[in-house]
Amino acid sequence: MQHAESIHTTFPWRATTLVVGAIAGVELVALIAVGAARLAPAHHAKAVTHAAKRPAPAVVHHVTPPPSRPLRPRTGVRVLVLNGNGVAGAASSAARRLEGRGYRIGGAGNAQRHDYARSMVMYRPGWVKEARRLAHDTGVRLVAPLDGMPPSQLRGSKIVLLLGS
Repeated sequence: MQHAESIHTTFPWRATTLVVGAIAGVELVALIAVGAARLAPAHHAKAVTHAAKRPAPAVVHHVTPPPSRPLRPRTGVRVLVLNGNGVAGAASSAARRLEGRGYRIGGAGNAQRHDYARSMVMYRPGWVKEARRLAHDTGVRLVAPLDGMPPSQLRGSKIVLLLGS
């Protein structure tokens, strides 16, 4: 029959517990320091930002932005109105309202889909200012570059108002 033999050496539980506790304490202090640095007061961050914005003594090369073109008048903006919500007559009704505001209408018709959740104004390159004004005039919040429509479908328009729900 086999007998269990006792181990004569004792395991140093106390010393191990103290070492592990000390390591955990150091990790806790490090985490607190990182958290405090990330949550520093805003005025401290502003002071650091102002210090970082001071011009460097080295030569700074300035890039000249392209010249700004003035906003074209509404009478110089042709808009294509597309019904993307499926409500009969929505595009023609919106087109009449836009004409009343001075816009030229390139056409009013149905979009390829009738499930657009939001209305949007889309524009051709160089027409972003006019598109933003049209969005403001119509209460539309989404303005984006025109994508996916060939110029032949635009009927001479530079901006498209897509009506959603």
